[in-house]
Amino acid sequence: MAIQPYQEDSEVSIPTKRIRWATRRVGTQKGRRKRQNIFDRHHKGAGSVEKRRESAGTDLEAAEEDDESEERQDPGRRIFFNRPLPQDARDEQGHPLTYFVRNKIRTAKYTPVSFVPKNLWFQFHNIANVYFLFIIILSIFSIFGASNPGLSAVPLIVILFVTAVKDAIEDWRRTVLDNELNNEAIHRLVDWNNVNTAEDNISLWRRFKKANSRAIAFVWKLWKGRNGSKIKGKSYAERAMDEARPSIETRRESVFSQHSHRHGGREEGIQMTPVPSPALGQTQFGNEPLEEVEERPATSMSYEESGVDEINSHLTVPTAKAGASAPIKRFYGSLIDPTLTPPGKARFTKDYWKSVQVGDFVRLYNEEQVPADIVVLSTSDPDGACYIETKNLDGETNLKVRQALHSGRQVRHARDCERTNFMIESEPPHANLYSYSGVARWQQRDPDNLEAPGTDMAEPISINNLLLRGCSIRNTEWVLGVVVFTGEETKIMLNSGITPSKRAKISRDLNWNVIYNFVILFIMCLVSAVVSGHAWGSGNNSLAFFDFGGYGSTPGINGFITFWAAVILFQNLVPISLYITLEIIRTAQAFFIYSDTYMYHAKLDYPCTPKSWNISDDLGQIEYIFSDKTGTLTQNVMEFKKATINGVPYGEAYTEAQAGMQKRQGIDVEVEGARARKQIAEDRIRMLKNIRKIHPNPYLRDEDLTFVAPDFISDLAGEAGKEQKFANEQFMLALALCHTVITERTPGDPPKIEFKAQSPDEAALVATARDCGFTVLGRTNDGIIVNVMGEEREYTVLNTLEFNSSRKRMSAIIRMPDGKIMLFCKGADSIIYSRLRRGEQPELRRATAEHLELFAREGLRTLCIAQRELAEEEYQLWNKQHDIAASSVQDRDEKLEKISDAIERELTLLGGTAIEDRLQDGVPDAIALLASAGIKLWVLTGDKVETAINIGFSCNLLSTEMDLIVFKVDEDKPERAGAELDRLLATFNKTGSDEELKAAKKNHEPPAPTHALVIDGDSLKHVLDDELRQKFLLLCKECKSVLCCRVSPSQKAAVVQMVKNGLDVITLSIGDGANDVAMIQEAHVGVGIAGEEGRQAVMSSDYAIGQFRFLTRLVLVHGRWSYRRLAETIANFFYKNIVWTFALFWYQIYNNFDCSYLFDYTYILLYNLAFTSLPVILMGILDQDVDDKVSLAVPQLYRRGIERKEWTQLKFWCVLLIRLRLYNVNSFRTYMIDGLYQSLICFFMTYLVFSPATFATESGQNVNDGKRMGVYVANATIVVVNVYILLNTYRWDWLMVLITAISILLIWFWTGVYSAFTAGFTFYEAAPQVYTQLSFWALTLLTIVICLLPRFAVKAFQKIYYPRDVDIIREQICQGKFDYLKDVDVEILPPPLKATSTSSSDLSKPMNGANGNGPNTIANGSAHGRYDDSRPIYLPSITTTHNNPRSHDGSDGTDCTQRPSLDLQRPQRLSLERPARVSLDRPRPSFDRMRQSAERVRPSFEASNDFTSAAMLTRFESSHSQSPIPPTVTGMESKRRQDISDDLR
Repeated sequence: MAIQPYQEDSEVSIPTKRIRWATRRVGTQKGRRKRQNIFDRHHKGAGSVEKRRESAGTDLEAAEEDDESEERQDPGRRIFFNRPLPQDARDEQGHPLTYFVRNKIRTAKYTPVSFVPKNLWFQFHNIANVYFLFIIILSIFSIFGASNPGLSAVPLIVILFVTAVKDAIEDWRRTVLDNELNNEAIHRLVDWNNVNTAEDNISLWRRFKKANSRAIAFVWKLWKGRNGSKIKGKSYAERAMDEARPSIETRRESVFSQHSHRHGGREEGIQMTPVPSPALGQTQFGNEPLEEVEERPATSMSYEESGVDEINSHLTVPTAKAGASAPIKRFYGSLIDPTLTPPGKARFTKDYWKSVQVGDFVRLYNEEQVPADIVVLSTSDPDGACYIETKNLDGETNLKVRQALHSGRQVRHARDCERTNFMIESEPPHANLYSYSGVARWQQRDPDNLEAPGTDMAEPISINNLLLRGCSIRNTEWVLGVVVFTGEETKIMLNSGITPSKRAKISRDLNWNVIYNFVILFIMCLVSAVVSGHAWGSGNNSLAFFDFGGYGSTPGINGFITFWAAVILFQNLVPISLYITLEIIRTAQAFFIYSDTYMYHAKLDYPCTPKSWNISDDLGQIEYIFSDKTGTLTQNVMEFKKATINGVPYGEAYTEAQAGMQKRQGIDVEVEGARARKQIAEDRIRMLKNIRKIHPNPYLRDEDLTFVAPDFISDLAGEAGKEQKFANEQFMLALALCHTVITERTPGDPPKIEFKAQSPDEAALVATARDCGFTVLGRTNDGIIVNVMGEEREYTVLNTLEFNSSRKRMSAIIRMPDGKIMLFCKGADSIIYSRLRRGEQPELRRATAEHLELFAREGLRTLCIAQRELAEEEYQLWNKQHDIAASSVQDRDEKLEKISDAIERELTLLGGTAIEDRLQDGVPDAIALLASAGIKLWVLTGDKVETAINIGFSCNLLSTEMDLIVFKVDEDKPERAGAELDRLLATFNKTGSDEELKAAKKNHEPPAPTHALVIDGDSLKHVLDDELRQKFLLLCKECKSVLCCRVSPSQKAAVVQMVKNGLDVITLSIGDGANDVAMIQEAHVGVGIAGEEGRQAVMSSDYAIGQFRFLTRLVLVHGRWSYRRLAETIANFFYKNIVWTFALFWYQIYNNFDCSYLFDYTYILLYNLAFTSLPVILMGILDQDVDDKVSLAVPQLYRRGIERKEWTQLKFWCVLLIRLRLYNVNSFRTYMIDGLYQSLICFFMTYLVFSPATFATESGQNVNDGKRMGVYVANATIVVVNVYILLNTYRWDWLMVLITAISILLIWFWTGVYSAFTAGFTFYEAAPQVYTQLSFWALTLLTIVICLLPRFAVKAFQKIYYPRDVDIIREQICQGKFDYLKDVDVEILPPPLKATSTSSSDLSKPMNGANGNGPNTIANGSAHGRYDDSRPIYLPSITTTHNNPRSHDGSDGTDCTQRPSLDLQRPQRLSLERPARVSLDRPRPSFDRMRQSAERVRPSFEASNDFTSAAMLTRFESSHSQSPIPPTVTGMESKRRQDISDDLR
């Protein structure tokens, strides 16, 4: 049985770009954009279902267990091609038993038929809408006293209509996109029998829905045609809200010929012919039979462009040397059955995506998107490779390679599809994007002897043979495959899970306030019912004369009727328009956040994009930020900096982490950095010169060189001897062969070679090998072509054992040109050291371990490189076991990992690499700014401890004044965790009690900058136990910074949950990779960075930004604004309803609470809808206490949000009490009591006017009836409410004043217009009768003054004698002390105390000081000096300076105290002594500089067990090199294997 080697499933590239003329579909930009909108919307919550393979560990293992259990319950599916269904797969009528879902998808909620009932159903899930519907129903019955039931429905109808229109627009857009996608064209094989599906029976209901949809579409098109309108492209803002951003890389335009296409059209009988392609300009393929097709030369790429040098444009396969035996080609078989005679009717023709079914043959062209999950049978490439972009699935923009089945590569024509005869056994659908197991089974016939019985054969199908729906074909002319999953069963749809719903804290509190209002309403109605019933039953009053024949026959019944009449009367106490008002405000705030150009990342063309619009106010209350390191604080752009080969260190670099270490030691990093830059620039010139002396490398570009090591080139030339020369060559060869990169060749003279890899680390390694003369040119079917110092060689790739986060390594088994079989392995240092050959290379191990330790201290990411020569017999025996494991459908990954572990032993160490991941621009300043605001930043990373610490110092997360607590508990001694926590807590006089936790919840002050905590994943596992969690939380609360290293995604989420629930604080998580999705979804606010690791974090986030530095503006500016605006808006909204409703309530006192109306009913309806709605909405959208520049210049203003003082229940309820407490004055601001007081004034001022006398018009008509008196009260109330809102607004611009004035004048306008018609009945002519009275104007003015005078007086008193921080800052703004900010660019605005940022790894670029555009220009220029005298003096309450008496100058940050209790004692780092070597005698500035810095560091700390130190690595014996049988991993290796941090990310 022929089994496909597992490597053939791996992502091994056969490089393009192939310039061949072939047909392909023309995809318009608009069409692609619409399709991507749908895919992006599908995957907003993709991370909630499955993590990336890099996120493996606790969560993924659990997910895999779930998948396994599902597989046990569901045996999967069998798909048959050109063979009848077996009896067990058919029913009695012969139809298939298994029903496969349609490929049509629908993300829209509604259809034309279901929109009205379904939308109303959703809207009435809102309790406020149900309440007002109930009010309307009550109003229908005249017994409850409603004067106009029709008018009472107007507010609810308006709210429902506005919401329905919004929902309809959103759903219409979804429907259009769904139809666009479902009706996309695909070339599908027709006129053949697909036995896997039966004809659909379209029900009558489905036909009815289709008819309605077509009718509406027809009307829409008719309307468009009538108006001559065109569908405009989406605006920039619309695209960013629902569309994935363009690829971060600028992809060259394909020069493939265009394949004509019209959406939804059909073109019959297109002949799908493979290569050779027609000549340039030819419109369609010829009809040559397959046998006559001239085979293309076995080259990895070919160009047919004029003007390009032939030798530079064509890559040829090197021929085998004389005497070298060519490897035996493996026979894979073919799916084509030569005994079958095809009918010849089948053909590929255009059809709709929605018509695709399981078991169909489909053909795709370049730039097309994949309509379903498809197994690749053949491609235009003779080697069976095709390239895809998976941006719509996981957000990754780099190209990936997929391989066609070996047995299907002869299936190219429609007639070939008819001649196939095979079956696919597939696992059931599941959501894991990175896993698939299936097997193709067929009987192989001998074409020379058709009568002979066939041989059963099988070929495994993995994820690397599968094209997932949503992927895009790139750089491949055509792909032919078969469909295995459709519609809702495709992986992209299974991953379209809903992101966990998040609600803002204010929204949660708001529900309670609404409930409180219901309680108040109930009390008011109950009082009305009791008093009215009592008055009705008591007799002897005027009621007996005016209420004759009433409905209530008894006091109880009368009280019951009055209760419901009061519910109608006081309905405004529950604000119906509050929710829609908040939605409008949050939508506007989201738009402002998106439109902020200062958060626009030009490199990626990516603005700050809100994904969740309802939590913007939580951004203003963030107290804890949890951040990933790689790609979040750093750029995730890897640069190869150093290497150690055969015990010799190479490479010159001055990294940010090294600058941070030197800063701790009191070294002037500016002077040292300038000296290092000069030295490295000189070494770069010397290295480039030496490289070209050895070999004129045409692929070397000076600007791309990052590995500056002139001594390496000298040793490569043989100056240090043949041994070192061979070691260097073998090392670079290992880098050039052990990878899965995709090679892209840009034509030119010389051509440019670029590498696309799933990991930026891997691309950096291969690029360095290219720069040093070992250039990967591309691949053939079974080999890889490398240009070694000018000589092209072909190496046969036998197997590739891919990297995953549990293995922490990858290997490639290569057959060398001389016939030897070599295994090259690269991976984490601890993993490689445990697999080295026992007892060998002791000196080299110690030297390499020391070098890796020094590299790690510089903040570099280290890997080890090793190799092993395999015997032919050993390899063949192992390969058989590997093929069996690769062909398994069940537990394939586990079996492959076990068999791979067996061969990756007895390794020989070659050396190690060191790659720098540079800090992003502005990270140190951003962290300092957030810390000044009182926000605590924790770093949760999978990187090594020493790397994280050094990066922490370089980005201002750690400082020289901190004692560094390294919490480390051995895995085999978990009981020590509790004792260690008790000891550390005792340092802070804590015991971990419940009382201390309660006090910690109330204390929002940032801890003193005296301690920082560092903990690794193994120790974190112990302290997150329920018994120790509280103690660990209290310990972290006392530390200024916390770094959690070597943590898994589930541990990241657990830490966030611990702080969120334990301290009851608002949290924010920020990350850029799929391994950050868990903590992003766990935090109150999740922020994703659109970086190099893809967009899965962005898809799962609430806000997406391009760089970490934008977080400061998002939080400190927009977050603070949003929180303060919404807090004021909600409080003012409830206030204005209290004023209005209680004015009606006071009126009931004088009519026995019979619920008669003081105001005309239209006043009650329009009060919230028109008279008072706009000012409060405008307050929530545009109000601003200080501008953005001042918010960043004084970040301490943010602390009010951390302490949650803008919105409290006291602020909502209590009376204003002047207290001598600076920060608590505003917490006692009155709103409900203010409303109660002003309602008393508004009603009783009018009552006192009318009590002693009455007024009459010139015509003698009285104005003392209830409706005219209501005009007095209503007009004054509305003026008071609007002016009160204006008083509470900080920013009085022309728009706010204009809207307030319009709202006030609107009641006069409405009264005049409405009372001019007799429809108002008793309200007729009320306006001219009342507005002509002097008493009205005098009373209105006096009422306004009396109502607002207390609030004005208290505000003035508070601002003069008890000013808050913002009041002082606003006063200083008026004094001109912040005028210097007018000339300052917000992007480079420094914090008040500017922290110097040392970014020194970009050594090849000039410094920014010359042009004045660098981030330090303002701090060092004359602008600040000019305004030193006018700078504001910050209050003691704002700026707090912490002095650490235990620190001393020149501290290294780890020896701030002599107390040994904070230092976990570790074995001392082993010294390295070895004989001098020729290559070591040369001066190595970077290495010597780092060694000198390292010697100053406390050995007991830096050589601790959690460091990848020489001491630790030398303790690794080759535990995995004793037996070929995979051992049981124990001890240190078990610990390392359980740590799922991504070393090769």
